[in-house]
Amino acid sequence: MSRLKLTALVAGVLLLAGCGSGQYDATPLPGTTSSAPSGGSTSAPSTPPTCANPLASYAPTGPNPAPGAMDAGTYMKTIQDRRRLIAGVSADTLLLGARNPVSDQIEGFDIDMLKLVSTAIFGTPDRIEFRVITAAQRIPALTEGTVDIVPRNMTINCARWEQIAFSAEYYRSGQKVLVPSTSPAETLDDLAGKRVCAPNSSTSMDKLKQFKKVIPVGADTHTGCLVMFQQGKVDAITGDDTVLAGLAAQDPYAKVTKARFTEEPYGLGMSKQHPEFVRFVNKVLEQAKADGQWKAAYNRWLAAALGPAPAPPKPVYGRPE
Repeated sequence: MSRLKLTALVAGVLLLAGCGSGQYDATPLPGTTSSAPSGGSTSAPSTPPTCANPLASYAPTGPNPAPGAMDAGTYMKTIQDRRRLIAGVSADTLLLGARNPVSDQIEGFDIDMLKLVSTAIFGTPDRIEFRVITAAQRIPALTEGTVDIVPRNMTINCARWEQIAFSAEYYRSGQKVLVPSTSPAETLDDLAGKRVCAPNSSTSMDKLKQFKKVIPVGADTHTGCLVMFQQGKVDAITGDDTVLAGLAAQDPYAKVTKARFTEEPYGLGMSKQHPEFVRFVNKVLEQAKADGQWKAAYNRWLAAALGPAPAPPKPVYGRPE
């Protein structure tokens, strides 16, 4: 397939990602108080704060209640009474969260983590309202109270803990580079003077800006980066290995370098106003890692691109409320 045809194909996927009822809705959910700063700014501080351990989340207090029997006064009960879990998701990140053009369903490893939460609350994995968001909209969607949870390959770090809460780590990724298949480059240092794309408001972009010899180029999504890559507007793309594996699967003229230069621990994002919901989700993840559901999801989506399933990340707890 020619690069021109591939560009048209990816552009079509990007268009599909914005279709349907899953559009980002900026209306706060009933009963939710926005914690966004006045003026709507949710950018991280210019000097990132430090914390004892960014991976530390809220420990479960015991077994979760049975599906359909959430405790009164909890946010899980609010979700149960609403009859759906509202999630901010990607619809164009192949393998993690992408719209299947045949079934028109959003699917992937991140979506499977979300289905575990739905099953724990309702007894079924399909009580989910998807709201398609960009990487830059992940934190605003939570601080503005328009979604309950964000399973969108989001790295846990101290700066983000200032604005939202995270589950315990559910996957350990790492940043790499996607380049043309004929390129000898292996790291960002090998791309001096080249244009390198990453999504705006992502940790990938933050890291990219630290490499002063390359030219950073922003896009709304990694799929947007891929379109520019195929049009010759950028020379490379940087991002998590999980994301780049999905991009490489769409372009036989591209490859992912082997060298990983960051560690990217993924967490499910939630509002800081509902620590009991975070504890609930952490128990769901504990059970999935113990009973094989986590490994099954990995094998379903990531094994072909990234190899055999590693041991799932161990939870770290101890965060004070």
